[in-house]
Amino acid sequence: MSRLSQHSETQQSSSAAPEFSLEERRLLLQVAHQAIFSALGAQSLAEVPDAKLSPHLTDPRGVFTTLYLQGNLRGCVGYATAIAPLHQAVAETARAAAFEDSRFWPVTEAEARELEISLSILSRLFPIQAEQVEVGRHGLVVSLGSRRGLLLPQVPAEYGWDRETFLEQTCRKANLPLDAWRHGATFEAFTAEVFSDHEVWL
Repeated sequence: MSRLSQHSETQQSSSAAPEFSLEERRLLLQVAHQAIFSALGAQSLAEVPDAKLSPHLTDPRGVFTTLYLQGNLRGCVGYATAIAPLHQAVAETARAAAFEDSRFWPVTEAEARELEISLSILSRLFPIQAEQVEVGRHGLVVSLGSRRGLLLPQVPAEYGWDRETFLEQTCRKANLPLDAWRHGATFEAFTAEVFSDHEVWL
């Protein structure tokens, strides 16, 4: 899997015990929006003042940034693994979702003003057996040889998949046979805390 991964994200699931405070959520979403606007103005990424950065926001984390325009997917790119401080990863994936998702034309300035952003902040990856996967709770990364694929935890819940279908579709994401999970493919799981503009600015 490349450092930046594209993903068609569906609507979000919620966590019973949020890890990130309302203030932290708002700050991360602001970082994402500002990263897009600064790119449109050919500016470098702005530094977040240290006074605003809690340990949560400087801890390296995987994250997917999803853009919606008038309710429709407009881009989604993320880091499956923790390779940068969270606030930096949010900024980088927001820019990539806006301008580097090959499924879409780059976001225009007019569109940027109307974007709704959703962030999926990933836990650390951990090994998991197929029978341990919980639909709606776990996201999955499948690996076999050089092929890897990822699906976020909200995807199977949105499509009404059972566990076996989720495993098959994660294999499909990696361009593997649907039954590769029975024949040597290995899985890592993660959970995700998902929040969007619509929630935090109500």
